Amino acid sequence: MSDPVIPQAAAIVIGASAGALDALSVILPSLPSGYPYAVLVVVHVPSDRKSLMASLFESRCSLRVKEAEDKEPVEPATIYFAPPDYHLLVDPDFHLSLSSDEPVLYSRPSIDVLFESAADAYGDALTGVILTGANHDGAKGLRAVCDAGGRALVQTPATAEEQAMPTAAFKACPEARAMDLDEIAAFLNSLSR
Repeated sequence: MSDPVIPQAAAIVIGASAGALDALSVILPSLPSGYPYAVLVVVHVPSDRKSLMASLFESRCSLRVKEAEDKEPVEPATIYFAPPDYHLLVDPDFHLSLSSDEPVLYSRPSIDVLFESAADAYGDALTGVILTGANHDGAKGLRAVCDAGGRALVQTPATAEEQAMPTAAFKACPEARAMDLDEIAAFLNSLSR
């Protein structure tokens, strides 16, 4: 007999591509230890190389940081990075799944895939954040977050290293809130109070 599933209160999903390291360096280290939500991150990384994102942020963050593993339960106060060459999804029972399905917009992991699955699982308890990037991945996923009643934040395109991704997210989700990186960090911190 399996353990009962305890619903998670809420989660944060973040998508970024070109310029992600600098953008995430403003946001992730600002989150306090004991942050009550899981933070799931997709960064476009080459599929044929090991990602260093989790190890880079492990020493900078108060939260536990790790590369996501297939079938592990989503835990609060943890930052999960999607591994290279796998889509990261949230199952309805709040466990993570890794998939090697076809790339989306030439990307695996895909921001859209994570955001859409998380919107299905968390509904209005999800916050989606689109940061800098050079393609349109994440726009469709952020639309799914909004349609499920969740909160949508987009890095102000003028402050992004690459504007294509936040600009596409705004076009798909005009009700999203535009913020610079410091404002996004402050907003995510305010969710824990």
